[in-house]
Amino acid sequence: MLDVVRDVVAKVAPEELVLVDGLAVLDDDAVMRRLGRRRGRREPLGFGLGEVAVLVTPVVWLVVDEAARRIGSEAGGSAAKGTKAILRKLLRKRTPAVVVPALTREQLAEVHQQVVETAMKHGLEDSRARLIADAVAGRLALAAPGDDADEPDCLDSDDSAALD
Repeated sequence: MLDVVRDVVAKVAPEELVLVDGLAVLDDDAVMRRLGRRRGRREPLGFGLGEVAVLVTPVVWLVVDEAARRIGSEAGGSAAKGTKAILRKLLRKRTPAVVVPALTREQLAEVHQQVVETAMKHGLEDSRARLIADAVAGRLALAAPGDDADEPDCLDSDDSAALD
């Protein structure tokens, strides 16, 4: 998931990469606590940025995390996850990284819409929200389980000529 967030932020808000890199040292649950699961606070990020600027990173990270968890939970059993959570607490281990599963076209459209809604709710303009949503959906469409996200499956027309 971190790769997806980092790639999207690099594309639409490269000035925020320092924030992504700072959050990357935390586990996914800690990132979620920092990025806005605290409703009603004046400092939604939890570390003093307040209303200085509308940031892209929290929008992208929150929506991608929510989609990955929701779609992942549809595929897996919740009882097993509950048992694992209890064991992690007892053993004080970090939570495993959230993995973004391969998404159907319908799921990609749903994530796209969620990004637009979340971004606009956080104060971004419609055109900026749609640009971010396009980047998120495009990046998620490229990633399939087991694939290296940095190496897309498609070839440019110039590349295919070189293979002949």
